[in-house]
Amino acid sequence: MNNSSSSKKHSPDQPETSGPTFKSQRTKMDTEKKILNKKLKDVEISCPIVYGSMAFWLGKKASEYQSHKWTVYVRGAMNEDLGVVVKRVVFQLHSSFNSPTRVLESPPFEVSEAGWGEFEIAITLYFHSDVCDKPVNLYHHLKLYPEDESGPMSTKKPVVLETYDEIVFPEPSEGFLARVQNHPAVTLPRLPIGFTLPPPVPVEDASRRKRGDTKDHPLSQWFMNFSEADELLQLAAARQQVSMSASLKS
Repeated sequence: MNNSSSSKKHSPDQPETSGPTFKSQRTKMDTEKKILNKKLKDVEISCPIVYGSMAFWLGKKASEYQSHKWTVYVRGAMNEDLGVVVKRVVFQLHSSFNSPTRVLESPPFEVSEAGWGEFEIAITLYFHSDVCDKPVNLYHHLKLYPEDESGPMSTKKPVVLETYDEIVFPEPSEGFLARVQNHPAVTLPRLPIGFTLPPPVPVEDASRRKRGDTKDHPLSQWFMNFSEADELLQLAAARQQVSMSASLKS
């Protein structure tokens, strides 16, 4: 019933946006902006995410065309608030749905619907301007029925299909690093020797900020657990199995 996969997606570098200006118009603000926009060589910031769906069978009395209630979503791998990196998420549903293009401007990034059929959902992530100017496209197959289709379906236990991934931002700007360096949704790499982190950007009062994590989400009890260590172990086991198969064949 559950399925997972692991890979890494590299987000393209941001193009240079600076252009010619009159020297007399340069100000202190311009200088500070250039410093914040300075790219950090040999540095990467990664953002672990999980995207997937969860479907509940509505029972034998349900309508033929409304047999399942489902939710498709993008969340932090450990249920962190992705809003620090992701500005907008667009879900492209099947054309048979009313308004099949669903745009989410803030977390939680999810869409809930009811239906009877499985189909592929295109998911596009857009990032804040200091992160990256190019979106990332993901594809998820909405799964309503368990792997063992001959077995009984349950109205209490959902069918879950999730994928773990990491979006990697190479050569981030100093402004981006300063803004997210203390945020749990991102992973900072080992920094070059002699590199000093920029001062962290003050975080607004937590009581005023809209909470965007999914720690207390109504579906969280069914979320799968992912960690980078687990993913690396699975990859190592897969490589070992492939190596053993190759040795037997030779």
